Amino acid sequence: MRPMSSLNSKGIAAIVGIGPKLGHSVARKFAYEGYTVAILARDLAKLSKLADEIACEAKGQVFAIRIDCSDPKSVREAFEGVLSLGPVEVLVYNACATAARCPTNFMAITVDSFQYSLAVSAAGAFHCAQQVIPGMVERGRGTIIFTGSSASLTGSAGYCELSCGKFALRGLAQCLMREFQASGIHVAHVVINGDIGASRSRGNANADLSMDPDAIAQSYWHIHNQDKSAWTHEIDLHAPNLGF
Repeated sequence: MRPMSSLNSKGIAAIVGIGPKLGHSVARKFAYEGYTVAILARDLAKLSKLADEIACEAKGQVFAIRIDCSDPKSVREAFEGVLSLGPVEVLVYNACATAARCPTNFMAITVDSFQYSLAVSAAGAFHCAQQVIPGMVERGRGTIIFTGSSASLTGSAGYCELSCGKFALRGLAQCLMREFQASGIHVAHVVINGDIGASRSRGNANADLSMDPDAIAQSYWHIHNQDKSAWTHEIDLHAPNLGF
């Protein structure tokens, strides 16, 4: 990887847990705005292809780095690569263990499955934040955005793995906000309340029924650029078909 001095950018935006919808849109937005973007996920082959697509779309620098958010060693090694690019100005944590579309009977959930969900949703965010906060404190600035969901606020029958992980992530966001706001670090938790579809710019046929990831990414960008005197620490974004 090239050192930061050769990368003409505003700094590094690290997007952890990236796929073809929200992660793609957030990475593309920050790349378009002049940040060098590091995208991190488990499947390096898919990630590399996505990095090429985003770099082409946004005409920016995008690096693919493999990470297993359930493994602290993998997180440390991944962020050695991220930090070799330069200072991380923005961390967006999207990673979440894949949730079943249908509810799972509590007694059918294994301890390993439950612990893995907590490891990805909450412990992974903890480890990633520990990698970037020292540099942010030293510089007196930085943004950390955690992606939550309606499961962050309300537990539902059959979804205890998802809800417990997301509840813990929300608690982590609140703790970090209160500890590091005075150091200039903006920590925000975003509640995604609804299904995310394909972006309108990429042909979303169900725009009225699902959330546009490009619109969500714009909200993330707005959070990052807020004046320190009026920071948002939690925001609820919801789909138009929820009826409120």
